[in-house]
Amino acid sequence: MIDDRQEELASLHAFGLLEGEERAQFVAEMAANPELARRVAELAAVATGLAHAAPEATPPDALKARILASAARADQELEGDEEISSGRPRGKVVLFPAWVPWLAAAAIGLAALWSERQYNAAKAENLHLAQQNLLAVTALNQAQARLQEQRAFAVRNLEQAQAELAQAKQLVTETSRRVAELATRLKDEGDLAKYKISTLASMLGNSPAAVAVAVWDPAREQGVLSVSKLPVAASEKDYQLWVIDKAYAAPVSAGTFVVDPATGEAHIVFRADKPVNAIAKFAVSLERKGGSPSPQGPIVMISQ
Repeated sequence: MIDDRQEELASLHAFGLLEGEERAQFVAEMAANPELARRVAELAAVATGLAHAAPEATPPDALKARILASAARADQELEGDEEISSGRPRGKVVLFPAWVPWLAAAAIGLAALWSERQYNAAKAENLHLAQQNLLAVTALNQAQARLQEQRAFAVRNLEQAQAELAQAKQLVTETSRRVAELATRLKDEGDLAKYKISTLASMLGNSPAAVAVAVWDPAREQGVLSVSKLPVAASEKDYQLWVIDKAYAAPVSAGTFVVDPATGEAHIVFRADKPVNAIAKFAVSLERKGGSPSPQGPIVMISQ
């Protein structure tokens, strides 16, 4: 950028009006500033063309008559003085017309006015272009910022989806492994067909990944419950397992349990409070501490 002081010095330098130390300092400053050097070159070109830029002008007749009369009087006085001092007549002296400097001054003034108008127009146009460029750069930066935010948001969503998918795969793998291990252990103990095996699905909207497997041995009237990914209950609450048998109007309690705070897991051996013969479903509810004789709290898991 060129400030007002540099612009003024550039104009003076283009017309050859800088001298001495001021000129030397400006030349050094121009050598270090390519934009300032280009401006000086432009002004020098304008200065060179000033002689061709000024329009022709005819002085008023009255001015011309006064100038010629003044020149004639000066000529006569000069001749008289020389004749008196030398004692001999002198030849006619041809003087440079006095109106020529006026004409030159007018031409220079018109040229300076034209140059100033051209400079002001160019300066206004440069300012307009600079404002447009600033607006364009601002819009570009805003668009890039929005694009970066969108990319970051998409990356976070993708990473979260990948993490959830990996967690779900791990849960399915772990559940399948436990079911296989339990089935193998039960098969070793006897015929697998006599056992009631049920998978309990989560009823919690904030923990859809929770899952449980209940295996009931009717011969021994006991079962095994394995739970995964179940949120930890509040300190004044307990999870309670219920056995649903059509022979009873209400679910039969099979005891309370707690889950591991770190993994949400629990593995318990349970018995029903009443004899059951035909278990239809298993359910888990969230009850007060120590459990309830009948379901009072919300059902968090149930088998199909």
